[in-house]
Amino acid sequence: MKTTSFKLPGIVLTGHEFQVPLDYAKPDGETITVFAREVVAVGKTYNEHLPWLIFFQGGPGFPSPRPTSKHGWLNRAIQDYRVLLLDQRGTGLSSPITFQTLARFDSPKKQADYLKHFRADSIVKDAEFIRNELLKDGQQWTALGQSYGGFCLAHYLSAAPEGLKRVIITGGLPPLTAHIDDIYRATYQRVLSRNELYYECYPMDVQRVNDIVAVLRKKPVKLPDGGVLTPERFQQLGIVFGMHEGFEFVHYLLEEAILAAKSNRGELSYTFLRGLEHAQAYETNPIYTFLHEAIYCQNFASDWSADRVRTEFPQFAPEGSKGRVLFTGEMISKSMFDDYEYLKPLKEAAEILATYKDWPTLYDVEKLQKNTVPTVAAVYYDDMYVETSYSEETATLIGNTRTWVTNEYEHNAIRADGDRILDRLLKMLSGEL
Repeated sequence: MKTTSFKLPGIVLTGHEFQVPLDYAKPDGETITVFAREVVAVGKTYNEHLPWLIFFQGGPGFPSPRPTSKHGWLNRAIQDYRVLLLDQRGTGLSSPITFQTLARFDSPKKQADYLKHFRADSIVKDAEFIRNELLKDGQQWTALGQSYGGFCLAHYLSAAPEGLKRVIITGGLPPLTAHIDDIYRATYQRVLSRNELYYECYPMDVQRVNDIVAVLRKKPVKLPDGGVLTPERFQQLGIVFGMHEGFEFVHYLLEEAILAAKSNRGELSYTFLRGLEHAQAYETNPIYTFLHEAIYCQNFASDWSADRVRTEFPQFAPEGSKGRVLFTGEMISKSMFDDYEYLKPLKEAAEILATYKDWPTLYDVEKLQKNTVPTVAAVYYDDMYVETSYSEETATLIGNTRTWVTNEYEHNAIRADGDRILDRLLKMLSGEL
């Protein structure tokens, strides 16, 4: 079903809504809405031969980009494709999951059972449903996946390769068989390195961070939205350390953290507290909080892996190490369901999901080894979120795959320099590179 269309300079955007099964094993059961936005260059709207490219956003739990112009990777894509920006189920306009929408369930178990249907396997089934609705005569499409979007595409290649003409992955070749604890051990090592680099860039922040944590040790600070700022929640600002300009974001935020006026010297500023809230999307995008660990689980429970593995890295203790407090990265902590006001009602559901053992297998390695779909992937050598060694191993296991391994970019390169990134990967697919 089409929704409204509108124009921006050089592009036409058209929304599409689809009613899909919540559980594809029960096609006559509950349905949800999945939304996707078609983007096409002006002058190509009625070109029936224009091939499709579907975009899978990173996350999990984040919607597709909301274009404001034809810039970045989208500008390059619409030269050759009709682009479909998929709001993965539970995000954006696709039956969004929030503390408000989950409140309709009368028990944590029902909340958890619902959330089990929002991993990559269901997302790929949605994509195939949409492909069969939009594309004529079962045509294939090219797929582009950023970060977690690449995880989705690895599953797509494993589960439904017949729908894919070509695959492009940026910063998202997933571990295929690794246990989540080993993944976090590698990730914590990366975050240690990023902390070292951060404090080399901004040595003045050692004292700033220590001063902030000293305030929080005396008494957790109430945040404007009702949540609590503890030392552990403050450390979670490090999630941006693997992004382009992530260091700068944190540094400038810390500059304004502590008030200097005599009347309230040592108090944390409202500007800082609001900025910190804005930087932490765990409440607005709770699928990320609920399922980030589950995206790695195949027939085993995560059992709060990040918390457990953190005990092997005493450097991340909130009281600091060697005179410095270190920031954490892309780790989900059980304490979030105490510190974040709008996650508190969902604490029991999170516990059920963390201890759930029967997550289905996502990747058929034997089938992936026989892959014939042309696949290219950008692997960022210093990636803080998707461990390079696992990505390189996966590239050797998925047949017909070429990689571009570079330390020129951070994990969010598709946003920072998307036109060049996509152009190079398309040239790799066409054999020009």
